[in-house]
Amino acid sequence: MRPKLLISATVTLALVGAPLACSDDDTTTGDGAASGTTTSSTPGAGSTTVPVAGLKVLVTNDDGYGSDGIDAVVEALRVLPDTEVNVVAPLENQSGQGGKTTPGTLVVTDVTTRSGYPAKAVAGHPADAVIWAIDQHGIDFTPDLVVSGINAGQNLGPLLDVSGTVGAARAAGARHLAAVAVSQGITDYDFPTGVKALLEWLSANRAELVPGKMVNINAPSCPAGTSVLGTIEVPSATTDSSGNPFGPQACVAGTTPVDDVGGFNQGYVTVSPLEQAA
Repeated sequence: MRPKLLISATVTLALVGAPLACSDDDTTTGDGAASGTTTSSTPGAGSTTVPVAGLKVLVTNDDGYGSDGIDAVVEALRVLPDTEVNVVAPLENQSGQGGKTTPGTLVVTDVTTRSGYPAKAVAGHPADAVIWAIDQHGIDFTPDLVVSGINAGQNLGPLLDVSGTVGAARAAGARHLAAVAVSQGITDYDFPTGVKALLEWLSANRAELVPGKMVNINAPSCPAGTSVLGTIEVPSATTDSSGNPFGPQACVAGTTPVDDVGGFNQGYVTVSPLEQAA
């Protein structure tokens, strides 16, 4: 699969009141005013504003219901028009648990996110949150999309099988649900950039939320004085030959990336197809 630069539609949405620390270059369009709509531009044509289609979204993660990353996602999604958001996430941090599950009855409690949005906390692994919501009918609807994240730290190539963020997305995919795992680069977590990457992907792919389709998005946290280079679609690295998957993000253009590790370390938002674990 050859890398492909993506021209993303701008989501004209206030991202939980926080400015973007990293901005995209001309591979993506600029931000607009908060309006609850998406704006897309065609070269040589005027801009058109298209309402976001109604969505039923299940949000989970592996950092726990009280994390900053899941709070940022929920606050962004809940203000989209005609969007139903339900949060079912681990009670505690479950990073590095992959697709592990808990035998027996799952204990679930009513909680709220950092911003006070109602949620269900599952005493178990990230995949358990999906199992409780779907298999055990913890929610009373079939989601159009399961969003897992935003994780505090990238989940790239060699790290996928140990990632709880990815494990939850894979659990959703195994249940024939569209799912996206979203992660933010170490170390100064720029969650507004991750939220923007998710919303732009959702705007561009709303009509393609095919049951069982899974995608892995990683957004860099750029050093001061630099910015995100754009969004690039690349396969997941199968080894560490493209660099350190735990490495910092330079956000300086270089050779054309061939996989998610190389692209992310350069400073691109990487979008990669996600498969079930072997």
